[in-house]
Amino acid sequence: MTHPSIIQPAAHAVYATEKMGKATIFESPRLLVGLNAFGPGQEHALHAHKGQDKVYHVLEGEGLFLLDGRELAMKTGDLLVAPEGVAHGVRNTGA
Repeated sequence: MTHPSIIQPAAHAVYATEKMGKATIFESPRLLVGLNAFGPGQEHALHAHKGQDKVYHVLEGEGLFLLDGRELAMKTGDLLVAPEGVAHGVRNTGA
């Protein structure tokens, strides 16, 4: 993909039956833009990043943001910022 360009995230979604799908939309030394696609019941277990903040923007569906010690309901349009070192994950609870 050549940048700058208009991006339609759904066109880059990768779904897999055994685990969540991942696609890199853009990567530079300063920024990584990725797209995670979750089937029903799939999740990305708690993990943290060193030297990197993480932003999740829900494009479609519903589920839970998993955080160290709590879960937050999420739905289409929601956004979550997990600062460096904060354990986070995602679970699709929808159909």
